[in-house]
Parts: sequence; structure tokens; C-alpha cells
Amino acid sequence: MSNKKGLLALSPLFVLMAFIVMFTIYSVDKTQNEPNLSLSVAFMISSIYAVIIFGGIPIKKRIDTFSKGAGASNLMLMLWIYVLAGAFAASAKSMGAIDATVNMALNFLPASLVLPGLFLAACFISISIGTSVGTVVALVPIAAGIAHSTGSNVALITAIVVGGAYFGDNLSFISDTTVVATQTQNCKMSDKFKVNAIIVAPAAIIVLAIYAVMGADFNAPANVGQVEYLKVIPYIAVLITAVMGINVMGVLTIGLILCGLIGILDGDYNIYGWFGAMGDGVLSMGELVIIAMMAGGMLEIIRENGGIDYIIEKITNKISGKRGAEFSIAALVSFVNICTANNTVAILTVGSISKKISDRFGVDNRKAASILDTFSCCIQGIIPYGVQILLAAGLANLNPIQIVPYLYYPIAIGLAATLAIIFRYPKKYS
Repeated sequence: MSNKKGLLALSPLFVLMAFIVMFTIYSVDKTQNEPNLSLSVAFMISSIYAVIIFGGIPIKKRIDTFSKGAGASNLMLMLWIYVLAGAFAASAKSMGAIDATVNMALNFLPASLVLPGLFLAACFISISIGTSVGTVVALVPIAAGIAHSTGSNVALITAIVVGGAYFGDNLSFISDTTVVATQTQNCKMSDKFKVNAIIVAPAAIIVLAIYAVMGADFNAPANVGQVEYLKVIPYIAVLITAVMGINVMGVLTIGLILCGLIGILDGDYNIYGWFGAMGDGVLSMGELVIIAMMAGGMLEIIRENGGIDYIIEKITNKISGKRGAEFSIAALVSFVNICTANNTVAILTVGSISKKISDRFGVDNRKAASILDTFSCCIQGIIPYGVQILLAAGLANLNPIQIVPYLYYPIAIGLAATLAIIFRYPKKYS
């Protein structure tokens, strides 16, 4: 594919990034009376542009291609999770479950340990359940509640949970990314875990230390409310069922039913109040659903136009030596992840090509699997249109762009993996 055609295929991404940067600068510099800009506008403009440049075929077929991406089965599953998560979060807030859980956390956890404690909780839950989405669903409403109760930075505390969620997404034996990375590179999960842990453990320790230092000045409210243990049950149930490995939609449904039963029995609302709260929660996720669908449609057009093939062709063209091979594997999965907004799909897409590169240049399969998994989690953890950040933003009532600057852990594992390639670490597998 020619450079001109390849760059044109990828140009909707460049348009999107330009608008994201523009909106970010605007949000920093704007006065209080100026309007907030929605990320959905950036995606709408980029999507229209993508349809226009998808030339050579009738407009109906272009829109059909866009709609195919917007309605992809894996994307629709995420949208149903958004809907249930919104209904659960609003029901829990309306009947007092979030306040009760926040009060319990602030009663039993020293103020200085709140930030590192949230990070450790996210790490533990994510490695237990193997999914960053489930971790975000379980912890972000609590984290946002703590931030509001203490007058802290909501974006920072939300980002702590999102970052910790990628600890398990990267390392857990039952994570989709781990399964796909080890299968495509033909290595054992336990072997990949050892190499991966050696690479990212220093990053996790450093980030934990940063949160501990930041948490030293964390101020808990002078008067923490009394803990209503009955109202904590929905969140305890969500955490337990998530750790048990129940599907995230089942987890949310159980939490939603418990919120309704306890809220009605305790007199916080009647059945119509519960329905109203659920409706408000579903509506609050509306913008995120639109963003996710437009992202899916735009990325499908990029794929159909040959954008991903162009990236693979250019990156694999000039490889020399083990270090170059490892960097090419990292670049492949990173760029494809940007184009697909799904780290599992990104690994699946480039897995076989990465295996050929590994075999040709003598890259250890265990390290290749670790590179694939770590860089995909790094990129997925910082793109503002990824499922996890969109979901966290919706639950915390934030713009996704506000969360990105505080995502220390995904950035740290990307740096750690880069250093592991440069300095041939760990030596046994390099």
C-alpha cells in the first residue's frame, strides 16, 4: 500500500487526536461562563470525515460499513454493561449505598492509606477476576464517593482505580489478554506471568509509593457519618460475586436487585422511585454509548480502508536484531490498539505476525507475550475512548479527558516495558 493511501486511511485518527488536543486546551483555559465541550463532538466530526474520505463506493455502503462497526457484537456487549452500570450506580446512590460504603471505608481506613488502599484494592480485585471492566464497575462509584466526601480531586481518585484495574488485566491468569497473548505466542501462562511480573512489578511498587506520598496529606472529613451496614450489602455483594468470577452483567444485575429490595424495605424509595433512579442512571450513560458507537464505526472504516494493514506493513518492513524485533512487536500492538480501542482484539490481530517476527529473530516467546500484553494494556489504559475510561467517566460523572493525565500505572508499565527492551531485561528471557 502506498504511503499516501495508508496515511489517508489513518487520517480520521489524526483528525480525532487534533480535536481531543484542542478540547483539552480549551477545557484548561476556559472561563467558568464558557460552555463545556463534549468528546462526542470530536467523534462526530471524525466519523463524518471518515465516511467522506472512504471513497470509491456508494454513500450507502460507506454508512453500512460504519454501522457494522458501531454495532459490532463485542461493542454491543460493552454498551449493555454501560446501561446496567448506570442503572446500578444511580440506584445505589439514591438509596444511600454509596454514602454508606464511603463512610465504612473512611471509618476503618486511616486517611493516609486511602489512596494507596484504593490502588491495592483495584489490583487485588482485577487480578482475582481478570477483567478491568469489572473492577471499574465495582470500585469507581466508591472512589468517586470518597473524593466528593473529602473534597478531593475526583479525576485523580477515579484514575487510581482505573490504573489498578490494569494490574490484573495485564497479569491475571484468567484475563482475556493473557489467554490470547500466550496462545498466539505458544507459551505457558505461568511462564508469561513470571516474565511479565519481573517487568511490571517495579512500576507497580513505584506507583504505590507515589500514592502513599500523595496520601500523606489526604484529609478525611472531621465528622464521618455513621455506617449503615444494611446499605453496604449491595457493594459487598458486587465485590464478592465479581471475585467469584460471575459475568459482569450478572454481577451488576445482582447489585441492582439488592439496591431495589433494600431501598424499598428501608423506606429510601418506593418501587416507582427505584424505577426512576434506574432511568436516570441509564440516561446518564447516553453520551458514552454514543461515543463508543461512533468510535466503533470510525475504526471499522479505518480497518476497511486498509489502515491497519498499512501499519503492519510499515512496522515489519525494516527490522534488525532482537531489540528491533521486540520494538516492532510493541509498536504493532500499540498502533492496532489505538485503531481498535480493544486490547484483546489488538493482540489477536497482530499475534500471528508477532510470532513470525519472534521466530525469525530469536525473541523468547515468553517475553514476546509479555510485550504484547503490557503494551496493549498501556495503550488501552490511556486512550480516552477505551471502554474502561468511558465507563469510569460515566460512573464518576467526568469527561474522559479529565482522567487521562492521572493514569500513572498504565503509563508506568509502558515505560517499564520499553526499558526492558532497551536494556535487555530480564536477561534470562532476552
